[in-house]
Amino acid sequence: MARCLVGGLLNTGWQPTDILVSDPDSEQRKFFESQLGVDTTADNSTVISACQIVVLAIKPQIAKNALLALQATFQTHHPLLVSIIAGLRERDLRRWLAAEVPIVRAMPNTPALVGSGAAGLYANQYVGEIQRDEAESLLRAVGLTVWLKDEDLLDVVTALSGSGPAYFMLFMESLEQAAIEHGLAPETAHLLTLETCLGAAKLAMESRDSLSELRRRVTSPGGTTERALEILEREQLGEVLKTALDAATKRARELGEMLGAD
Repeated sequence: MARCLVGGLLNTGWQPTDILVSDPDSEQRKFFESQLGVDTTADNSTVISACQIVVLAIKPQIAKNALLALQATFQTHHPLLVSIIAGLRERDLRRWLAAEVPIVRAMPNTPALVGSGAAGLYANQYVGEIQRDEAESLLRAVGLTVWLKDEDLLDVVTALSGSGPAYFMLFMESLEQAAIEHGLAPETAHLLTLETCLGAAKLAMESRDSLSELRRRVTSPGGTTERALEILEREQLGEVLKTALDAATKRARELGEMLGAD
């Protein structure tokens, strides 16, 4: 995701000299330098001292130790901290830093890799309006952003757009396989599945009508779509998806509590 963000920023007009990347892995640093043209360092404190915006893009399991080691630096410098770590609460990030740090939590998703991400953002009380704009611009470099007033709603965003690409992949896998079993060549079934999914999403994005209205327009009485939808409704697809979203939201909350525990 860090590579994706850097690439997105460069594509939207940022200069390589505007970006500094810290990574303990020399191979990762070499990639950023050779492929993206940005400067790198192995020292996290150097980034915090030099930058106005710091993106925290590390594994949740190492976040605590990484931030505890940076307490003194954050108490001297007060950059905007944008955390894209799933689950970790603002209160825990701030507690480990032992400072009143402006923090924006962001939950991006993997389609950000192709510039079509969707990210939910939450700002703590120390984030000013200019910093909110900066955080939004940062994430908009790789897709759509929405602001949330309640941090707990990030768990729902995690379950919806964070995990959501996997739900759609499973749905597309199933459609593709069913079409193959009915005689379509695998390549044809794959292409039609992807284009149908993309087209449906684009149609919904560009229309002012609700999803239910768009679905109604496609469903001719007595036709093939109606027959298929009857099966999906009979099998309670809506309830299955609700149960899945409930489970993912609950798990996001559980992970947040686990990761933030001392």
